[in-house]
Amino acid sequence: MTPAVRLAERAGVVFHLHSYESDPQVEHYGLEAAQALRLSPERVFKTLLAVVDERPQVAMVPVHLKLDLKALARAAGGKKAVMTDAALAQRLTGYVLGGISPLGQKKRSPLWLDERAGDLETLYMSGGRRGLEIEMAPADLLAITGGKLVPLAR
Repeated sequence: MTPAVRLAERAGVVFHLHSYESDPQVEHYGLEAAQALRLSPERVFKTLLAVVDERPQVAMVPVHLKLDLKALARAAGGKKAVMTDAALAQRLTGYVLGGISPLGQKKRSPLWLDERAGDLETLYMSGGRRGLEIEMAPADLLAITGGKLVPLAR
């Protein structure tokens, strides 16, 4: 199993795994997950890595929306946020693109979850590999990661 799933098991929270066949050629992994699992894109969150004033940050927003970098910088108490490149994101997390989970990353960075998650009973996020999603209550995700619910998406 992936580090993300092992962390969720150790945390003792309720979660469910959902698998689907991932297309290696797909460009939008999160939208693929939503479509494959027949979910509204509002329930599926993508995990993004950015750097705020040279400090790595993890941001999660619904897959159909974009990350507002200015909002992330504000939330992190910094001046400027920039997306990391793919190589750095993979190096920091230990996961491949399309399979980056907010759970079980090699280097733990602050987590910021878009406020829309607060309206959901459960959300879906990558389970640490393409084609694997973890369904979990947003409150449990925040408890495990020490994350914060903030406005992030546009």
